[in-house]
Amino acid sequence: MTNNHRLQEILANSPIPEVLPAIAKINLPDWWLAGGAIRNTVWRSLFGEECKLFIKDFDIAFFDVTGDRNQELAAKARLTEQFPQHLFDVKNQASFGNWRPGLKVFTSTEDGIMNWLHTTAAVGVKINQKGEWQFFTPYGLEDLFNGVIRPTSVNICNPDAEEKAKELLMKCSCLRTDSNSH
Repeated sequence: MTNNHRLQEILANSPIPEVLPAIAKINLPDWWLAGGAIRNTVWRSLFGEECKLFIKDFDIAFFDVTGDRNQELAAKARLTEQFPQHLFDVKNQASFGNWRPGLKVFTSTEDGIMNWLHTTAAVGVKINQKGEWQFFTPYGLEDLFNGVIRPTSVNICNPDAEEKAKELLMKCSCLRTDSNSH
């Protein structure tokens, strides 16, 4: 079984397969569901009850140089109406660097996701028009499946990455940090 198949199998037992088609219908350009919803679902599945990480929200990244904040808000409102029990965070990676101080301007959704705090958050899934799952895993899935919290290269000395790692460890003691990255 490939890592992508293993990931899909784990995510199949969560709200993610229900939410993906709704995200796809919104038709955001170059979208991916990434971040904590995927990471936390995998870790909860692998480490069980001991792991107190759950889906807090669904991070949806997309890229549209002509888009504006209303596009994000409209997508969030539509998804919230369909799934009132869930929270959604919809962000246009084309404008991310403009309102987040100190961050570079991204050239694609994938570029934005690759710059997220940890390798385990930089995992994207989506479905195509045929309903087939697609994956974006620029750092592979080994850290995710092994419970390793490793900052992405641009976040090695980022205090936000260190704080987030501490928060994750407090909620799931089975995890470990990569000692070579600090």
